[in-house]
Amino acid sequence: MAQENTSTGTPAPHPVPHALHAGHAAPPVPPAEPAPSTWGRIDDEGTVYVITAEGERAVGVWQAGSPDEGLVHYARRFDDLRTEVELLETRLISGAGDPKHALTSATQIREGLAEAAVVGDLAALAARLDYVIAHAEKALASAKAEREEARAAAVARKQALAEEAEKIAAESTQWKAAGDRLRAILDEWKTIKGVDRKTDDELWKRFSKAREAFNRRRGSHFAELDKQRAAAKQRKEELIAEAEAISESDDWGETAGRYKDLMAEWKAAGRAPKDSDEALWQRFRAAQDKFFARRSAVFSERDAEFAQNAARKEELLVEAEKIDATANLEAAKSALRRIQEQWDEIGKVPRERIRELDGRLKAVQDAVKAAEDTRWRRTDPEAQARAAQFRERVAQFEAQAAKARAAGDERRAKKADEQAAQWREWLQAAEAAVADR
Repeated sequence: MAQENTSTGTPAPHPVPHALHAGHAAPPVPPAEPAPSTWGRIDDEGTVYVITAEGERAVGVWQAGSPDEGLVHYARRFDDLRTEVELLETRLISGAGDPKHALTSATQIREGLAEAAVVGDLAALAARLDYVIAHAEKALASAKAEREEARAAAVARKQALAEEAEKIAAESTQWKAAGDRLRAILDEWKTIKGVDRKTDDELWKRFSKAREAFNRRRGSHFAELDKQRAAAKQRKEELIAEAEAISESDDWGETAGRYKDLMAEWKAAGRAPKDSDEALWQRFRAAQDKFFARRSAVFSERDAEFAQNAARKEELLVEAEKIDATANLEAAKSALRRIQEQWDEIGKVPRERIRELDGRLKAVQDAVKAAEDTRWRRTDPEAQARAAQFRERVAQFEAQAAKARAAGDERRAKKADEQAAQWREWLQAAEAAVADR
Protein backbone atom coordinates (compact mmCIF):
# COMPACT_ATOMS: atom_id res chain seq x y z
CA MET A 1 0.00 0.00 0.00
CA ALA A 2 1.20 3.57 -0.70
CA GLN A 3 2.02 5.65 2.35
CA GLU A 4 -0.11 8.74 2.94
CA ASN A 5 1.54 12.17 2.77
CA THR A 6 0.53 13.77 6.09
CA SER A 7 0.96 17.32 4.77
CA THR A 8 -1.24 16.97 1.71
CA GLY A 9 -3.37 13.94 2.48
CA THR A 10 -2.25 12.21 -0.74
CA PRO A 11 -0.35 8.93 -0.99
CA ALA A 12 3.40 9.19 -1.62
CA PRO A 13 4.77 7.44 -4.74
CA HIS A 14 6.46 4.10 -4.28
CA PRO A 15 10.23 4.60 -3.84
CA VAL A 16 12.18 3.41 -6.91
CA PRO A 17 15.95 3.16 -7.56
CA HIS A 18 17.49 5.55 -10.04
CA ALA A 19 17.16 4.06 -13.51
CA LEU A 20 20.84 4.50 -14.33
CA HIS A 21 22.23 3.19 -11.05
CA ALA A 22 24.52 0.21 -11.57
CA GLY A 23 23.22 -3.12 -10.37
CA HIS A 24 19.48 -2.21 -10.44
CA ALA A 25 17.00 -3.83 -12.73
CA ALA A 26 14.03 -1.94 -14.09
CA PRO A 27 11.90 -0.55 -11.22
CA PRO A 28 8.68 -2.41 -10.56
CA VAL A 29 5.35 -0.71 -11.26
CA PRO A 30 2.65 -1.56 -8.71
CA PRO A 31 -0.55 -2.72 -10.39
CA ALA A 32 -3.37 -0.18 -10.52
CA GLU A 33 -5.81 -2.88 -9.53
CA PRO A 34 -7.38 -3.96 -7.29
CA ALA A 35 -7.39 -0.54 -5.61
CA PRO A 36 -7.25 2.23 -8.24
CA SER A 37 -8.48 4.61 -5.56
CA THR A 38 -4.95 4.57 -4.20
CA TRP A 39 -3.84 6.72 -7.13
CA GLY A 40 -6.96 8.74 -7.99
CA ARG A 41 -10.46 9.96 -7.17
CA ILE A 42 -13.58 11.41 -8.79
CA ASP A 43 -15.27 14.40 -7.19
CA ASP A 44 -18.98 15.13 -7.04
CA GLU A 45 -18.92 16.98 -10.36
CA GLY A 46 -17.33 13.94 -12.10
CA THR A 47 -13.84 15.37 -12.44
CA VAL A 48 -11.22 12.61 -12.42
CA TYR A 49 -7.96 13.27 -10.56
CA VAL A 50 -4.70 11.32 -10.46
CA ILE A 51 -2.58 11.59 -7.30
CA THR A 52 1.13 12.35 -7.82
CA ALA A 53 4.02 13.38 -5.62
CA GLU A 54 3.32 17.00 -6.62
CA GLY A 55 -0.36 16.75 -5.74
CA GLU A 56 -3.56 16.05 -7.60
CA ARG A 57 -3.99 16.60 -11.34
CA ALA A 58 -7.25 16.51 -13.25
CA VAL A 59 -7.12 13.99 -16.05
CA GLY A 60 -10.71 13.87 -17.29
CA VAL A 61 -14.44 13.80 -16.54
CA TRP A 62 -16.56 10.76 -15.73
CA GLN A 63 -20.35 10.79 -15.91
CA ALA A 64 -21.15 7.44 -17.45
CA GLY A 65 -21.40 5.48 -14.24
CA SER A 66 -20.33 5.25 -10.63
CA PRO A 67 -17.07 6.83 -9.41
CA ASP A 68 -15.60 3.33 -8.83
CA GLU A 69 -16.31 2.38 -12.44
CA GLY A 70 -14.71 5.61 -13.58
CA LEU A 71 -11.53 4.95 -11.60
CA VAL A 72 -11.37 1.40 -13.02
CA HIS A 73 -11.71 2.83 -16.54
CA TYR A 74 -8.81 5.27 -16.07
CA ALA A 75 -6.79 2.61 -14.25
CA ARG A 76 -7.16 0.34 -17.32
CA ARG A 77 -5.80 3.16 -19.46
CA PHE A 78 -2.80 3.22 -17.13
CA ASP A 79 -2.44 -0.56 -17.46
CA ASP A 80 -2.45 -0.23 -21.25
CA LEU A 81 0.27 2.39 -21.03
CA ARG A 82 2.27 0.29 -18.57
CA THR A 83 1.90 -2.79 -20.82
CA GLU A 84 3.27 -0.80 -23.76
CA VAL A 85 6.28 0.23 -21.66
CA GLU A 86 6.86 -3.33 -20.44
CA LEU A 87 6.73 -4.60 -24.02
CA LEU A 88 9.30 -2.01 -25.08
CA GLU A 89 11.52 -3.02 -22.17
CA THR A 90 11.19 -6.77 -22.81
CA ARG A 91 11.98 -6.49 -26.51
CA LEU A 92 14.88 -4.15 -25.81
CA ILE A 93 16.50 -6.35 -23.16
CA SER A 94 16.01 -9.56 -25.19
CA GLY A 95 17.65 -7.93 -28.20
CA ALA A 96 14.58 -8.41 -30.38
CA GLY A 97 13.64 -4.75 -30.37
CA ASP A 98 15.13 -1.81 -32.23
CA PRO A 99 16.91 0.46 -29.69
CA LYS A 100 16.20 3.53 -31.80
CA HIS A 101 12.46 2.79 -31.99
CA ALA A 102 12.40 1.95 -28.28
CA LEU A 103 14.12 5.24 -27.45
CA THR A 104 11.69 7.27 -29.56
CA SER A 105 8.60 5.55 -28.18
CA ALA A 106 9.75 5.65 -24.55
CA THR A 107 10.71 9.32 -24.86
CA GLN A 108 7.31 10.22 -26.31
CA ILE A 109 5.49 8.33 -23.56
CA ARG A 110 7.76 9.87 -20.91
CA GLU A 111 7.09 13.39 -22.19
CA GLY A 112 3.35 12.71 -22.27
CA LEU A 113 3.06 11.43 -18.71
CA ALA A 114 2.48 14.93 -17.35
CA GLU A 115 -0.75 15.14 -19.37
CA ALA A 116 -1.69 11.46 -19.57
CA ALA A 117 -5.35 10.78 -18.82
CA VAL A 118 -4.69 7.76 -16.65
CA VAL A 119 -4.89 6.79 -12.99
CA GLY A 120 -1.92 4.85 -11.60
CA ASP A 121 1.57 5.06 -10.13
CA LEU A 122 2.94 7.60 -12.59
CA ALA A 123 6.20 8.01 -10.63
CA ALA A 124 7.01 4.32 -10.88
CA LEU A 125 6.06 4.29 -14.55
CA ALA A 126 8.26 7.33 -15.14
CA ALA A 127 11.16 5.57 -13.41
CA ARG A 128 10.67 2.54 -15.63
CA LEU A 129 10.57 4.75 -18.70
CA ASP A 130 13.81 6.39 -17.55
CA TYR A 131 15.30 2.92 -17.31
CA VAL A 132 14.10 2.00 -20.81
CA ILE A 133 15.43 5.28 -22.23
CA ALA A 134 18.80 4.83 -20.55
CA HIS A 135 19.01 1.24 -21.74
CA ALA A 136 18.07 2.23 -25.29
CA GLU A 137 20.64 5.04 -25.31
CA LYS A 138 23.28 2.63 -24.06
CA ALA A 139 22.28 0.08 -26.72
CA LEU A 140 22.45 2.73 -29.42
CA ALA A 141 25.87 3.85 -28.20
CA SER A 142 27.02 0.24 -28.10
CA ALA A 143 25.68 -0.38 -31.60
CA LYS A 144 27.45 2.72 -32.85
CA ALA A 145 30.67 1.59 -31.18
CA GLU A 146 30.25 -1.85 -32.73
CA ARG A 147 29.74 -0.32 -36.15
CA GLU A 148 32.88 1.77 -35.71
CA GLU A 149 34.75 -1.24 -34.44
CA ALA A 150 33.51 -3.33 -37.36
CA ARG A 151 34.53 -0.59 -39.80
CA ALA A 152 37.97 -0.34 -38.20
CA ALA A 153 38.30 -4.13 -38.32
CA ALA A 154 37.25 -4.19 -41.96
CA VAL A 155 39.76 -1.47 -42.83
CA ALA A 156 42.47 -3.24 -40.85
CA ARG A 157 41.70 -6.54 -42.54
CA LYS A 158 41.84 -5.04 -46.03
CA GLN A 159 45.05 -3.25 -45.12
CA ALA A 160 46.49 -6.57 -43.94
CA LEU A 161 45.38 -8.29 -47.16
CA ALA A 162 46.88 -5.49 -49.26
CA GLU A 163 50.16 -5.73 -47.34
CA GLU A 164 50.19 -9.53 -47.75
CA ALA A 165 49.59 -9.15 -51.49
CA GLU A 166 52.42 -6.62 -51.72
CA LYS A 167 54.76 -8.96 -49.87
CA ILE A 168 53.82 -11.85 -52.15
CA ALA A 169 54.38 -9.66 -55.21
CA ALA A 170 57.81 -8.62 -53.98
CA GLU A 171 59.16 -11.85 -52.46
CA SER A 172 57.33 -15.07 -53.22
CA THR A 173 58.76 -17.64 -55.62
CA GLN A 174 56.17 -20.29 -54.79
CA TRP A 175 54.26 -19.40 -57.93
CA LYS A 176 51.32 -21.76 -57.69
CA ALA A 177 50.79 -21.33 -53.96
CA ALA A 178 51.22 -17.55 -54.24
CA GLY A 179 48.79 -17.36 -57.17
CA ASP A 180 46.25 -19.43 -55.23
CA ARG A 181 46.71 -17.18 -52.22
CA LEU A 182 46.13 -14.01 -54.25
CA ARG A 183 42.90 -15.51 -55.60
CA ALA A 184 41.86 -16.41 -52.05
CA ILE A 185 42.64 -12.84 -50.94
CA LEU A 186 40.44 -11.51 -53.73
CA ASP A 187 37.58 -13.79 -52.68
CA GLU A 188 37.91 -12.68 -49.07
CA TRP A 189 38.22 -9.02 -50.15
CA LYS A 190 34.78 -9.19 -51.78
CA THR A 191 33.20 -10.39 -48.52
CA ILE A 192 34.53 -7.52 -46.39
CA LYS A 193 31.93 -4.75 -46.03
CA GLY A 194 31.61 -1.52 -44.14
CA VAL A 195 34.65 0.38 -45.46
CA ASP A 196 34.04 3.92 -46.68
CA ARG A 197 34.35 4.42 -50.42
CA LYS A 198 37.50 6.56 -50.40
CA THR A 199 39.46 4.21 -48.14
CA ASP A 200 38.20 1.18 -50.02
CA ASP A 201 39.33 2.61 -53.37
CA GLU A 202 42.81 3.38 -52.02
CA LEU A 203 43.22 -0.11 -50.59
CA TRP A 204 41.91 -1.71 -53.78
CA LYS A 205 44.49 0.16 -55.85
CA ARG A 206 47.26 -1.21 -53.63
CA PHE A 207 45.97 -4.75 -53.92
CA SER A 208 45.43 -4.52 -57.68
CA LYS A 209 48.90 -3.09 -58.23
CA ALA A 210 50.44 -5.92 -56.19
CA ARG A 211 48.61 -8.56 -58.25
CA GLU A 212 49.83 -7.03 -61.50
CA ALA A 213 53.42 -6.90 -60.22
CA PHE A 214 53.25 -10.54 -59.18
CA ASN A 215 51.88 -11.62 -62.58
CA ARG A 216 54.66 -9.78 -64.41
CA ARG A 217 57.34 -11.32 -62.21
CA ARG A 218 55.83 -14.79 -62.58
CA GLY A 219 55.71 -14.42 -66.39
CA SER A 220 59.36 -13.43 -66.46
CA HIS A 221 60.24 -16.38 -64.25
CA PHE A 222 58.58 -18.93 -66.49
CA ALA A 223 60.21 -17.47 -69.59
CA GLU A 224 63.58 -17.97 -67.94
CA LEU A 225 62.50 -21.42 -66.78
CA ASP A 226 61.84 -22.48 -70.36
CA LYS A 227 65.45 -21.63 -71.21
CA GLN A 228 66.72 -23.59 -68.23
CA ARG A 229 64.63 -26.63 -69.14
CA ALA A 230 66.00 -26.67 -72.64
CA ALA A 231 69.52 -26.71 -71.19
CA ALA A 232 68.47 -29.44 -68.72
CA LYS A 233 67.21 -31.58 -71.61
CA GLN A 234 70.55 -31.35 -73.38
CA ARG A 235 72.47 -32.20 -70.19
CA LYS A 236 70.24 -35.21 -69.44
CA GLU A 237 70.76 -36.58 -72.94
CA GLU A 238 74.52 -36.48 -72.26
CA LEU A 239 74.07 -38.34 -68.98
CA ILE A 240 71.91 -40.96 -70.69
CA ALA A 241 74.64 -41.58 -73.26
CA GLU A 242 77.19 -42.28 -70.53
CA ALA A 243 74.76 -44.42 -68.51
CA GLU A 244 74.06 -46.58 -71.52
CA ALA A 245 77.78 -46.88 -72.32
CA ILE A 246 78.74 -48.32 -68.89
CA SER A 247 75.71 -50.61 -68.51
CA GLU A 248 77.80 -53.61 -69.70
CA SER A 249 80.64 -53.03 -67.20
CA ASP A 250 81.78 -55.85 -64.89
CA ASP A 251 83.60 -53.50 -62.54
CA TRP A 252 80.76 -53.68 -60.04
CA GLY A 253 82.04 -51.35 -57.34
CA GLU A 254 83.42 -48.53 -59.48
CA THR A 255 80.51 -48.61 -61.93
CA ALA A 256 77.91 -48.60 -59.15
CA GLY A 257 79.69 -45.56 -57.70
CA ARG A 258 79.61 -43.84 -61.08
CA TYR A 259 75.89 -44.49 -61.42
CA LYS A 260 75.43 -42.86 -58.02
CA ASP A 261 77.34 -39.80 -59.31
CA LEU A 262 75.29 -39.78 -62.49
CA MET A 263 72.10 -39.77 -60.41
CA ALA A 264 73.34 -36.75 -58.46
CA GLU A 265 74.21 -34.97 -61.72
CA TRP A 266 70.78 -35.89 -63.11
CA LYS A 267 69.05 -34.24 -60.17
CA ALA A 268 71.33 -31.22 -60.41
CA ALA A 269 70.50 -30.80 -64.10
CA GLY A 270 66.96 -29.76 -63.24
CA ARG A 271 63.72 -30.50 -65.04
CA ALA A 272 63.52 -30.78 -68.80
CA PRO A 273 60.37 -29.66 -70.66
CA LYS A 274 57.33 -31.48 -69.34
CA ASP A 275 56.62 -33.31 -72.60
CA SER A 276 60.08 -34.93 -72.66
CA ASP A 277 61.29 -35.17 -69.05
CA GLU A 278 59.56 -38.47 -68.28
CA ALA A 279 60.83 -40.14 -71.47
CA LEU A 280 64.39 -39.04 -70.70
CA TRP A 281 64.10 -40.47 -67.20
CA GLN A 282 62.85 -43.82 -68.50
CA ARG A 283 65.92 -44.12 -70.78
CA PHE A 284 68.29 -43.20 -67.95
CA ARG A 285 66.65 -45.62 -65.54
CA ALA A 286 66.67 -48.43 -68.11
CA ALA A 287 70.47 -48.14 -68.44
CA GLN A 288 70.84 -48.29 -64.65
CA ASP A 289 68.45 -51.20 -64.34
CA LYS A 290 70.38 -53.19 -66.93
CA PHE A 291 73.67 -52.82 -65.03
CA PHE A 292 72.21 -53.49 -61.60
CA ALA A 293 70.24 -56.51 -62.87
CA ARG A 294 73.52 -58.04 -64.08
CA ARG A 295 75.22 -57.22 -60.79
CA SER A 296 72.28 -58.64 -58.85
CA ALA A 297 72.57 -61.94 -60.72
CA VAL A 298 76.27 -62.19 -59.85
CA PHE A 299 75.62 -61.26 -56.25
CA SER A 300 72.77 -63.77 -56.02
CA GLU A 301 75.18 -66.54 -57.04
CA ARG A 302 77.65 -65.33 -54.40
CA ASP A 303 74.90 -65.14 -51.81
CA ALA A 304 73.96 -68.75 -52.55
CA GLU A 305 77.58 -69.74 -51.91
CA PHE A 306 77.60 -67.80 -48.65
CA ALA A 307 74.33 -69.46 -47.62
CA GLN A 308 75.91 -72.88 -48.18
CA ASN A 309 78.90 -71.82 -46.08
CA ALA A 310 76.52 -70.78 -43.31
CA ALA A 311 74.82 -74.19 -43.43
CA ARG A 312 78.20 -75.93 -43.12
CA LYS A 313 79.15 -73.74 -40.18
CA GLU A 314 75.85 -74.57 -38.53
CA GLU A 315 76.74 -78.26 -38.84
CA LEU A 316 80.09 -77.56 -37.16
CA LEU A 317 78.32 -75.64 -34.41
CA VAL A 318 76.05 -78.61 -33.68
CA GLU A 319 79.20 -80.68 -33.18
CA ALA A 320 80.98 -77.94 -31.19
CA GLU A 321 78.04 -77.39 -28.84
CA LYS A 322 78.19 -81.09 -27.83
CA ILE A 323 81.74 -80.66 -26.46
CA ASP A 324 81.80 -81.31 -22.67
CA ALA A 325 84.97 -79.71 -21.30
CA THR A 326 84.13 -80.76 -17.74
CA ALA A 327 84.30 -84.46 -18.66
CA ASN A 328 87.60 -84.45 -20.59
CA LEU A 329 89.31 -81.08 -20.94
CA GLU A 330 92.13 -82.23 -23.24
CA ALA A 331 89.76 -84.00 -25.60
CA ALA A 332 87.53 -80.92 -25.64
CA LYS A 333 90.45 -78.65 -26.51
CA SER A 334 91.55 -80.95 -29.30
CA ALA A 335 88.04 -81.15 -30.77
CA LEU A 336 87.66 -77.37 -30.61
CA ARG A 337 90.97 -76.80 -32.46
CA ARG A 338 89.88 -79.12 -35.24
CA ILE A 339 86.51 -77.35 -35.54
CA GLN A 340 88.16 -73.94 -35.63
CA GLU A 341 90.44 -75.02 -38.50
CA GLN A 342 87.48 -76.29 -40.52
CA TRP A 343 85.56 -73.10 -39.66
CA ASP A 344 88.25 -70.91 -41.19
CA GLU A 345 88.47 -73.09 -44.31
CA ILE A 346 84.74 -72.78 -45.03
CA GLY A 347 84.97 -69.04 -45.72
CA LYS A 348 82.43 -66.20 -45.70
CA VAL A 349 78.76 -66.32 -44.76
CA PRO A 350 75.95 -63.79 -45.38
CA ARG A 351 76.66 -60.57 -43.50
CA GLU A 352 73.46 -60.78 -41.45
CA ARG A 353 74.52 -64.25 -40.13
CA ILE A 354 78.09 -63.37 -39.05
CA ARG A 355 77.28 -62.18 -35.53
CA GLU A 356 74.92 -65.07 -34.82
CA LEU A 357 77.28 -67.84 -36.00
CA ASP A 358 80.47 -66.36 -34.54
CA GLY A 359 78.64 -65.76 -31.29
CA ARG A 360 77.65 -69.39 -30.97
CA LEU A 361 81.23 -70.55 -31.64
CA LYS A 362 82.60 -68.05 -29.15
CA ALA A 363 80.24 -69.42 -26.50
CA VAL A 364 81.82 -72.87 -26.95
CA GLN A 365 85.31 -71.36 -26.83
CA ASP A 366 84.42 -69.52 -23.63
CA ALA A 367 83.11 -72.72 -22.04
CA VAL A 368 86.34 -74.60 -22.79
CA LYS A 369 88.42 -71.69 -21.52
CA ALA A 370 86.34 -71.53 -18.33
CA ALA A 371 86.85 -75.28 -17.73
CA GLU A 372 90.59 -74.86 -18.20
CA ASP A 373 90.67 -71.96 -15.72
CA THR A 374 88.65 -73.96 -13.19
CA ARG A 375 91.03 -76.91 -13.34
CA TRP A 376 93.99 -74.63 -12.76
CA ARG A 377 92.38 -72.99 -9.74
CA ARG A 378 91.55 -76.37 -8.18
CA THR A 379 95.21 -77.39 -8.31
CA ASP A 380 96.47 -74.06 -7.01
CA PRO A 381 99.04 -74.99 -4.25
CA GLU A 382 98.48 -71.79 -2.36
CA ALA A 383 94.74 -72.43 -1.97
CA GLN A 384 95.36 -76.01 -0.92
CA ALA A 385 97.91 -74.90 1.68
CA ARG A 386 95.54 -72.33 3.10
CA ALA A 387 92.77 -74.94 3.53
CA ALA A 388 95.23 -77.33 5.22
CA GLN A 389 96.31 -74.57 7.66
CA PHE A 390 92.68 -73.87 8.60
CA ARG A 391 92.05 -77.61 9.08
CA GLU A 392 95.08 -77.88 11.42
CA ARG A 393 93.88 -74.94 13.53
CA VAL A 394 90.43 -76.51 13.89
CA ALA A 395 92.05 -79.73 15.14
CA GLN A 396 94.20 -77.81 17.65
CA PHE A 397 91.24 -76.01 19.22
CA GLU A 398 89.12 -79.16 19.31
CA ALA A 399 91.96 -80.92 21.18
CA GLN A 400 92.22 -78.00 23.64
CA ALA A 401 88.47 -78.15 24.27
CA ALA A 402 88.58 -81.89 24.93
CA LYS A 403 91.57 -81.53 27.31
CA ALA A 404 89.90 -78.67 29.27
CA ARG A 405 86.65 -80.57 29.53
CA ALA A 406 88.52 -83.67 30.84
CA ALA A 407 90.13 -81.44 33.47
CA GLY A 408 86.70 -80.12 34.47
CA ASP A 409 87.41 -76.60 33.18
CA GLU A 410 84.19 -75.99 31.30
CA ARG A 411 84.91 -72.27 30.76
CA ARG A 412 88.16 -72.97 28.87
CA ALA A 413 86.50 -75.83 27.00
CA LYS A 414 83.69 -73.54 25.84
CA LYS A 415 86.13 -70.86 24.70
CA ALA A 416 88.17 -73.46 22.76
CA ASP A 417 84.93 -74.76 21.13
CA GLU A 418 84.07 -71.23 19.99
CA GLN A 419 87.53 -70.75 18.49
CA ALA A 420 87.33 -74.14 16.79
CA ALA A 421 83.91 -73.17 15.35
CA GLN A 422 85.33 -69.90 13.95
CA TRP A 423 88.25 -71.68 12.27
CA ARG A 424 85.91 -74.39 11.01
CA GLU A 425 83.80 -71.70 9.31
CA TRP A 426 86.91 -70.28 7.63
CA LEU A 427 87.96 -73.82 6.61
CA GLN A 428 84.58 -74.42 4.97
CA ALA A 429 84.87 -71.16 3.03
CA ALA A 430 88.38 -72.06 1.81
CA GLU A 431 87.29 -75.57 0.77
CA ALA A 432 84.25 -74.13 -1.00
CA ALA A 433 86.47 -71.70 -2.92
CA VAL A 434 88.69 -74.56 -4.08
CA ALA A 435 85.65 -76.66 -5.03
CA ASP A 436 84.12 -73.77 -7.03
CA ARG A 437 87.28 -73.50 -9.01
